[in-house]
Amino acid sequence: MFKRIKTSQLQLLAMVAAMLFIVVFFSIATEGAFISPRNISNLLRQTAIVGVLAIGMVFVIVSAEIDLSVGSMMGLLGGIAAILDVWYHFPIGLTILVTVVAGLILGLFNGWWVAYQRVPSFIVTLAGMLAFRGILVGLTDGVTVAPTSSALAVVGQSYIPSGWGVSAVGLLCLGLVARVYSRRQARHKHGVVNQTAKFEYAKALVAVLALLGMLLILDSYRGIPTPILVMGGLILIATYVAKRTSFGRRVYAIGGNIEATRMSGVNVERTKMLVFGLNGMMVAVAALILTARLGAGSPAAGNMAELDAIAACVIGGTSLAGGIGSVFGAIMGALIMASLDNGMSMLDVPTFWQLIVKGAILLLAVWLDVKTKKAQ
Repeated sequence: MFKRIKTSQLQLLAMVAAMLFIVVFFSIATEGAFISPRNISNLLRQTAIVGVLAIGMVFVIVSAEIDLSVGSMMGLLGGIAAILDVWYHFPIGLTILVTVVAGLILGLFNGWWVAYQRVPSFIVTLAGMLAFRGILVGLTDGVTVAPTSSALAVVGQSYIPSGWGVSAVGLLCLGLVARVYSRRQARHKHGVVNQTAKFEYAKALVAVLALLGMLLILDSYRGIPTPILVMGGLILIATYVAKRTSFGRRVYAIGGNIEATRMSGVNVERTKMLVFGLNGMMVAVAALILTARLGAGSPAAGNMAELDAIAACVIGGTSLAGGIGSVFGAIMGALIMASLDNGMSMLDVPTFWQLIVKGAILLLAVWLDVKTKKAQ
C-alpha cells in the first residue's frame, strides 16, 4: 500500500504541498494581500486561460504528441473573434460559434499532418506556431483590434450572481458524493475490493469543504468569475471523456503502446486527428476568454502560452512519454503556475527571475516524472 501511494500519488501529494507552500509564503510576504478575496478572484481568472489550454494539451501529450502552436493559435483565434466583433459587428453567439469552429479546423489541420502524413508533431506545430502568428499579423495589419463589445466582455469580465453560484457549487458537491456512491456500488457489483467507506467519503467531504470555502471567498468580492465557471464545466466534460468514454481509453492506449493499440483494431490515425481537433476547440475557448478579458485582439496575444500549457501539464503529472496524465492534475499545475506569476508580480520580482523560477520548477517536475517511472 505504501509503495503504491509513493508511485501513483507522489506527484499529487507534491502538488498539494507545493500549493500550500506557495500560499503560505506569498501570504506572509505580501502581508495577507495574496489571499485577499480580490486577489484570489483575479488569480482564478488568470488560471482559467492556462487551465483551458492545459485541458486540451493533456489529451495531446497523453497520446504521445506535442503541440507548440497553441500560443499562436490562441492569438489568431482571439484576433478573429475581435475582428468579427469590432469590424463586422457579429452577434456574440455567432462570434463564439465561428471562433470555436475555426479552432476545430486548425486543430484538425495539425492532426491531419501528424496522423496521416506522419510528420512529427514537433515539426508540424512548430510550423503552425510561425504560420498562425504570421496570419494574425496579416489579418490585423499589425495593429490592436479594439475595443470589443460589452456582449463579448461578458465571457471574460463578468461574474455569476451569488444565488446562481451557490446553486452551481451545491450541485457539484452533490455530484461528488453521488460519484463516490456509484463508484462503490460498481466495484461491489464486479467483486472489486472497496476502500473503507469512511475514507472515500472523507475525501469527498474535503473537496466539498474546499469548494464551499472558495465560494465564500469569491462571494465576498464580486461572485464567481464567468471564466472559472466555463473552465469548471470543461473540466467535468473532459474528465468524463478521458475516463468514461471509448475515445478517452483509446487516447491513453495510444500513448501507452501505439502498435499494440493499432493491432487491437483501433483507428490510431483518426483518434490522433480528433485529439488535435479537441485541442483546437479548447484553444478557441481560451482565446475567447483572453480577448474578452483584454477587451481587444492583439498581434502579440498568446505569446509563449504554449510553454505555460505544457508546463502546467507536466507539473500536474502528465508524462511526456505519453499514456499518463489527468485533467485535474493539469489544472493543479496551471494553478501553481498562475500562483507563482501572481505572487512574484505582487512582490515586484524582476521578470528574468520569474522566468528562471518557472523554468526550474518545470525541470524539477520532469525530473520527478523520470524518477517515478524508475521507481515503478
